[in-house]
Amino acid sequence: MSLLDTIHSPADVKALPPGKLPLLAQEIRERIISVTSANGGHIGPNLGVVELTIALHRQFETPQDKIVFDVSHQGYVHKLLTGRNGPEFDKIRQTGGLCGFLCRSESAHDAYGAGHAGTALSAALGMAVARDMLGEKSHVVAVVGDAAFTCGITMEALNNAAEKTKRLIIVLNDNKWSIDRNVGAIAKYFNRLITTPFYNRAGQRMSRFLRRSRAGRGFLDFASRWRKGTKDFLVSSSLFETYGVRYLGPVDGHDMQALERYLAFAKTCEQPVLIHILTKKGRGYEPAVAAPEKFHGTPPFDIATGAREVKADQPPTYQDAFGQSLLRYARADGRIVGITAAMPPGTGLVYMRKNLPGQYFDVGIAEEHAVIFAAGMATRGLRPVVAIYSTFLQRAYDCVMHDVCLQNLPVVFCMDRAGLSPADGPTHHGLFDIAYLRTLPNVALMQPRDEDELADMLWTALEAKAPTFIRYPKGCGTGRAIKAAPEKLAIGRAEVLREGREVQIWALGPFLADALALAETLEKEKGLSVGVVNARFVKPLDTELLAAQAARARLIVTMEDHAEEGGFGSAVLEALAQRSLTVPVEVVGWPDRYVPHASDEKTLRKLCGIDFASIRARVLARLG
Repeated sequence: MSLLDTIHSPADVKALPPGKLPLLAQEIRERIISVTSANGGHIGPNLGVVELTIALHRQFETPQDKIVFDVSHQGYVHKLLTGRNGPEFDKIRQTGGLCGFLCRSESAHDAYGAGHAGTALSAALGMAVARDMLGEKSHVVAVVGDAAFTCGITMEALNNAAEKTKRLIIVLNDNKWSIDRNVGAIAKYFNRLITTPFYNRAGQRMSRFLRRSRAGRGFLDFASRWRKGTKDFLVSSSLFETYGVRYLGPVDGHDMQALERYLAFAKTCEQPVLIHILTKKGRGYEPAVAAPEKFHGTPPFDIATGAREVKADQPPTYQDAFGQSLLRYARADGRIVGITAAMPPGTGLVYMRKNLPGQYFDVGIAEEHAVIFAAGMATRGLRPVVAIYSTFLQRAYDCVMHDVCLQNLPVVFCMDRAGLSPADGPTHHGLFDIAYLRTLPNVALMQPRDEDELADMLWTALEAKAPTFIRYPKGCGTGRAIKAAPEKLAIGRAEVLREGREVQIWALGPFLADALALAETLEKEKGLSVGVVNARFVKPLDTELLAAQAARARLIVTMEDHAEEGGFGSAVLEALAQRSLTVPVEVVGWPDRYVPHASDEKTLRKLCGIDFASIRARVLARLG
């Protein structure tokens, strides 16, 4: 039996002698590498926090004490130490397995669920204030990556921390990376703290002195006050102490003894404390250390080489089709710029970064800023293209409405992961963007059927003089080649793919394949005349074609990779009601609940009753 197999709760971690901890760390890394190589997942972030997570569970008593992990994609180690090292961990991110993020319904040790960056400090501060009001003595710890400090929410919480509570511990996990290398003034500030030579040498001498001292707390207190004075002199003022948060560090984030000493000291402080730790993303697995951006979140891979699993004849992804098309258009027009919020690999903007760096902008984890930054550019005649995941754009909704749409500025939004992100689960399913965007005036909202139509839609959006939004799914496209010259589409015009009279199926994006298959099945089995429409545009909707078909059809079916509530089907129903057309409509989309994670989309569609067999049965039932 391995040492890790004897760990069933944090109490078992506390009971281990210090000499056993390096072996535990090694076994945890081996377990994570083995499971993620089979399932894919967030390997790099987890390998970097092994020692930190062990130290946290040796110093704190969860679930009484609250540990809040920012994003929580680095929570695999926490899961292993809190009783979840079993078959469910073997299937993490798969059907029937653990969630890839922390989830309150999964364990009492998961103090807060998350999947997006920048939430931990605000949530932890809320917990600390609630603890104070309830008269409790527990501790609250926020584990926040350095990239999260580029997120406005984190800075807003930092501004409130010292004023709202006297007892809060913040662990700044500094590895210089989010998904890609961190950018901006905050990243440079952290680097300055780390690389001031005299300050670090003095700190190391003080640490060695403290290790020899029996009165550790007293000397640590002295050392902390000494550091503040020297740091203000040598590194200008401490950002954190300006906010009333005591700064400790930098500390080697892979030295468990040092981590435990600093955490123990932080527990005694009567003001918010930030411990700045330095970690290496991917530590313990050389391919992840060498390519941290590739091993942040990865598909299955070969452990020996780190090579990713690639299926034979796999078509390019939608993000590649977008990124390559944008590069082609930007080369021909210097006004076109690409903007990402810390997601160049995931959005496809790596092509712009590599080939046209002067027209590429990474603003860090700051979606709100990205949108308003683009709006400012648009006022000066540039053509900004903002590439943000569907679920991440939710965070900037007010900016989309107030700064772009209200001013009718020609900003193009390209929303990757519109639809399911099966292994990630509900925090990453892009199932709500149609509902939150189609209510806004001045908007054109579209979805392509394939890679070529995506290129056409991007060209159409760049030629438009209004806010435009293009949504497309995660993963591989259909394999359709992109033609040499893009076609400018007529905004608000759908495309008839199959003529029919009795049933008309209006479908968006990936559901078009199902729509065509359903039409053929209904005609072959029931002798029905079924038409299929590639809707293309959710807004403006092709109401002229819709009304003409509704006047003679027995049934209209809408199909979309989006929640039924407020989605494309709702838009069709509204348009028909406005014209007093009473044709029945069967709306096919995701149900009104949060869709869980699973191994693949097929599993989730069957679970939610929108697999092909279920759709066929629903349509036949409506036809009587």
